[in-house]
Amino acid sequence: MITRKQLSRLGLFDAKVPRYTSYPTAPHFSNAVSPGDFASWIEAVPEGGTVSLYLHVPFCRRLCWFCACRTQGTATLGPVESYVQTLLSELDLLKAHLPRGVKLSRLHWGGGTPTLLSPGLMRALIDKVAEVAPFAEHAEFSVEIDPNEIDGERLDVLAAGGMNRASIGVQDFDEQIQATIGRPQGYDVTRRAVEMIRERGVASLNADILYGLPHQTRAKITETVQKLLSFAPDRVALYGYAHVPWMAKRQQMIPSDALPTPAERLDLFDTARRLFAWDGYAEIGIDHFATPDDGLAIAQKTGKLRRNFQGYTDDTSEVLIGLGASSISKFPQGYAQNAPATSAYTAAVREGRFATSRGHAFGGDDRLRARMIEMLMCDFRIRSEELEQDYGVSPAALKAMFSRANEQFEGLLEITEDGLFIPPEARPLTRMIARSFDAYDLSKAGHSSAI
Repeated sequence: MITRKQLSRLGLFDAKVPRYTSYPTAPHFSNAVSPGDFASWIEAVPEGGTVSLYLHVPFCRRLCWFCACRTQGTATLGPVESYVQTLLSELDLLKAHLPRGVKLSRLHWGGGTPTLLSPGLMRALIDKVAEVAPFAEHAEFSVEIDPNEIDGERLDVLAAGGMNRASIGVQDFDEQIQATIGRPQGYDVTRRAVEMIRERGVASLNADILYGLPHQTRAKITETVQKLLSFAPDRVALYGYAHVPWMAKRQQMIPSDALPTPAERLDLFDTARRLFAWDGYAEIGIDHFATPDDGLAIAQKTGKLRRNFQGYTDDTSEVLIGLGASSISKFPQGYAQNAPATSAYTAAVREGRFATSRGHAFGGDDRLRARMIEMLMCDFRIRSEELEQDYGVSPAALKAMFSRANEQFEGLLEITEDGLFIPPEARPLTRMIARSFDAYDLSKAGHSSAI
């Protein structure tokens, strides 16, 4: 049985590692990918195929101190209205390049706070997306909803437009923690938002909570999880708070001395994990939980679980197109990211061109390593047969890679003829094990604690 001392020796409590929502990770993107590349990759989507679409709204009524996302605060809707007009123009650009017959397997609105939009702006976006591509059968339309920034009229528009999954941010229900991270959000406010969502026939509900927050204790996270479970969400993301005040200046408002130690963070995660398991939720990857009949749980059982910039997904589309400032797209050819600043993004689209500013074109063994890391993050195993068939890698080469990784982790991994497996007791190290298959410079900034 692996011990805390061994986990510490292997670097769990002090290593900085990527979350591996992509490979290579975003810090390795460069300006070698151009708007022309982005356009050609869109045009290469097969006619009649499916794509996923992500729309980014980088505005919030107030800026939460814990958040490291690229967002901006606004007291009025003026900047939001101007931004949506640009987003509508970008959708027109996409329509002009997208091959015939393409349908949407997933549509996701994220931010920021997409529910900051007025009902009219929401309706305009929904109508424009429908002009670009219709929903495929069993498509999913999900929206990130701030319980502090939603009402019945806006939910009516979203539900009428096809929203069938809502994602609410909770973080923690403790008032002291909320005050410390700049996120006041009462339980009753959240409960009412959930009730309004369900009253409109939106059956699927996601929720996000954080561990590792200032003043957070096992008792406090237990209370938060129990309150969250009263909403019966279909799936929950249990993310570790990444304290990076040198990158996200607003986090300087959070007192570092109130943060739990790395060992305490592990206790917080394990406390929440046990509570979800006791309530019948399946553990999905490293930080998600889902009811047995949820799409994530089914995808996990059938070997179809995938990982993208929103975390774990059951979407098997090979193309994810991100629109809006800073959005990242994924194609079989590589990644493309829009200009992060809304001013640069807006200027590009108004000139009639895509706003791609950086990215990465796959080369060498990128695809092989990306799939190996995704397998580890999703299934805690690497299946040799799939890699040999799909990427032409030899059994000997794979075994050599597995052996090097196992040596690095003191023989904790299991290597068989089928591949490599991370046993349950070693799974807190999953991101670090995935890192051992990363061929890029690991000194790049932007990585978070391994736990």
